[in-house]
Amino acid sequence: MTIKTIFLDRDGVINKDTNYLSKIEEFEFINGIFKTCQYLLSMGYKIIVVTNQSGISRGYYSEKDFQNITKWMLSQFEINGVDILDVFHCPHSPDSNCNCRKPMPGMFIKAKNIHNIDFEKSWMIGDSERDISAANLAGIKNTILVNTSNSEDEVASKAKFFLDSVEQTIDVILK
Repeated sequence: MTIKTIFLDRDGVINKDTNYLSKIEEFEFINGIFKTCQYLLSMGYKIIVVTNQSGISRGYYSEKDFQNITKWMLSQFEINGVDILDVFHCPHSPDSNCNCRKPMPGMFIKAKNIHNIDFEKSWMIGDSERDISAANLAGIKNTILVNTSNSEDEVASKAKFFLDSVEQTIDVILK
């Protein structure tokens, strides 16, 4: 049986983007992320995080640092009644030719193969056009661009919805 999934980018959607987040004490959750995720779970969605982490290949922080932050982040979700099904990350630099770094679809394809995801019923919530492009290449057409940094152009975006906050997804994803 397939599952319907909400894919979330991390930096800029789950937490405030501080450029190469490497310390738990720098991690600040976006307002409304727990409430939004609780709602999405109540609608029968599973939640998976897909995140580019080029700071690893750039030497700004280690794979272990990333895993420590991820473990802590997941514990905070759990405390707030949110079960995150999985986290996928790309540790490669933008100039690598990997298939996992968004805007390539590798993380989505890997998630689909592991968790038997129905992409037609799934959504991607990101804060950059890279997130939307990767989801579209994977076959996910339901996309939301959350403009937390006010740097994305709504007219140029291929996102199905363009929102000002992650909480507004509650008004968009109704079933």
